[in-house]
Amino acid sequence: MIIVDGSIGEGGGQILRTCLSLSLITGQAFHISNIRSGRPRPGLRAQHLKAVEVAAKIGKAEVDGVQLNSTSIFFTPKMIQPGRYQCDIGTAGSTSLVLQTIFLPLSMGDTASSISISGGTHVPWSPSFDFMVQQWLWYLKKIGFNISLKLELAGFYPQGGGLIHASIRPTNSISPLNLTQRGKLLQIRGISAVANLDRRIAERQRNQVLRRLGDKFPLSDIRINKLPSKFKGTTICLICEFEHSQSCYFALGELGKPAEKVADEVADSVEHFLSTDANVDQFLADQILLPLALATSRSTFSIAKITHHLITNSEVIQEFLPVKIQISGETGSPGMVSVDPTPK
Repeated sequence: MIIVDGSIGEGGGQILRTCLSLSLITGQAFHISNIRSGRPRPGLRAQHLKAVEVAAKIGKAEVDGVQLNSTSIFFTPKMIQPGRYQCDIGTAGSTSLVLQTIFLPLSMGDTASSISISGGTHVPWSPSFDFMVQQWLWYLKKIGFNISLKLELAGFYPQGGGLIHASIRPTNSISPLNLTQRGKLLQIRGISAVANLDRRIAERQRNQVLRRLGDKFPLSDIRINKLPSKFKGTTICLICEFEHSQSCYFALGELGKPAEKVADEVADSVEHFLSTDANVDQFLADQILLPLALATSRSTFSIAKITHHLITNSEVIQEFLPVKIQISGETGSPGMVSVDPTPK
């Protein structure tokens, strides 16, 4: 049994999610203590609890300690069982983070699977649904995954109420990702969206981006969307397309936050990224690390910013797999990442 201290590094929920994914894939049991000790409210919150529960179903696992606010669990998987799954987080907890916990094990199955997850789709501190489709899926398909996503209802903080569907087909081989140069910036495109609010709010978000970036960079279409939802919310997402890679940033509205400020947040992120020579944004770097640890050969790519999240995730992965992950650079600054699944 692998023993994991959930307080290492940034001490967040990603440690648990990575353990669950790798436990299912490798068949290794684990015990994790001090779950989310680095957060203001330690222990299992709703989204973490549901991630454990659905992972246990997929792996026919024996589990102990799985309850709200628990800071320690035991997880012993048996075998990956493809199939149709449903997960209702019950709060605005992130549907994206639950999906990222179980997609990789299900991709290792011998038949296709599907999962419906209800909760938050556009909430703080997690990838928005737009990021998942525009960035996460783009890179997963690039390295050999066959996954499709559908948004039925958008869910915003604090109410949640969103619903996504994922179809996951078996992956025979995961290709490495080697990005030494991103090449020329081809275009910046985007999506400015509202749910149950005046369309003009989405237009204001788009217009502010045009004012900020239009004279500096090749802006293409920024589409205005009205999202199906039970509640109100706004978001804007920008995708920077280069010859050899792409990056993605998004921002979320909230009560009392002007549309122009939402747009400024995403414009600031894009400008910072474009001031570097990085291939991928810091968020994708963290999310692609685990799939690349199972690739057929070594991957290398540059990132906009080295985060504690990335460093912590690399440490957990190396607890389960005989992989060598090197992160070169200072925390908070641009850097290089190499992932070697078959180190000598």
